[in-house]
Amino acid sequence: MSQFEPNAILRGAQLTIVGTLRILRNPELFKHDHFRQAALAVVVGVVIHLILQIPIILIKLAIQIASVVIDLDYVTWDDKLIEGLNFISNSVLQVPFLLMTLMRYITPTLDDIFLLSLEWVDATYVEKHKKDDPRDIRAMYYPNLVRYPTKKSRDSSKLQKPINSGLMAFVDRYARRVAMWLAIYIFSLSSVVGPLVMPAASFYSVRKSLGTAPAAVIFASGLILPKRYIVFFLHSYFASRSLMRELLEPYFSRISFDKDQKRRWFRDREGVLFGFAFAFTIILKTPFIGVLMYGIAQASTAYLITKITDPPPPPERSEGFAEKQVTWENKHDFLQLSIDALDKINVNAVDKSRGKSSGVDVSPSPGKVYS
Repeated sequence: MSQFEPNAILRGAQLTIVGTLRILRNPELFKHDHFRQAALAVVVGVVIHLILQIPIILIKLAIQIASVVIDLDYVTWDDKLIEGLNFISNSVLQVPFLLMTLMRYITPTLDDIFLLSLEWVDATYVEKHKKDDPRDIRAMYYPNLVRYPTKKSRDSSKLQKPINSGLMAFVDRYARRVAMWLAIYIFSLSSVVGPLVMPAASFYSVRKSLGTAPAAVIFASGLILPKRYIVFFLHSYFASRSLMRELLEPYFSRISFDKDQKRRWFRDREGVLFGFAFAFTIILKTPFIGVLMYGIAQASTAYLITKITDPPPPPERSEGFAEKQVTWENKHDFLQLSIDALDKINVNAVDKSRGKSSGVDVSPSPGKVYS
């Protein structure tokens, strides 16, 4: 099971809890514009949800009228039709998640929340360890990372066409995911191969991550369990991966990884990332509350970054940093820590000699007073 071992998933879930509790102590977090925008997104989401429900309501009404003259007790097409429409609305389109993700490419609010929270994580780390030996204090993340230009600003400086490349990449991923889910659902309706479609899709999706044997167990379970369970599993798996990719965008928009480096970076951490994102994926599916929680998830990702990466060097000394981050060197030590000792890894991670040659700023930001 390599990177997707149960211990890594459990540690990721623990980081969700610890990170959320830590960033919720930040008094500046709920003053941010994000939550006003999230409230607007709730209203928009309700309107869109109602619009999507209109066809379902009309079809249900038509079926009720048809049942007056047609005996529907011995047919199943009506139930499958309603089930399909609900599946498209809840599992394929995922309107709340779509709205919050699109917000990232329209306004820098979520990026600001990430940086605000990263600064808070640095400050609380220093406060927590103020009595420790200064030589054991890790380098700070915020002071250097905030100096990196984002991918959007780099693209603008190259005078490229006024198209948000990140938005286009998201739209492409979203379209492919919708097409995949629709194809899976349509083929699952076939009387011949239909019962095998969902289990086979699960096997294919997780084999590279979990290994052949665990994927085979999931495949066999899909043949026995009701389809709704395998649909829940598949949706949670893909939604968690998609959510984690979006939450990490503020980091990857600054630290330049090429496509292969980014793939290997995710691969080396995928168990922890899945555990971290899974809980938020479930919460984000909750009507209304989920949209508001997206900002909390983004803020908690700042804490996650400080556990699975090294503090970044100054931008002018960043050459080769991305390649060094591909492999998570402290992974095995970190996974063995008790939950109350999570801050004991990444101590002076950039340079054991207090960053003298790396130029990493190990002091918190000046002028900030935190309680």
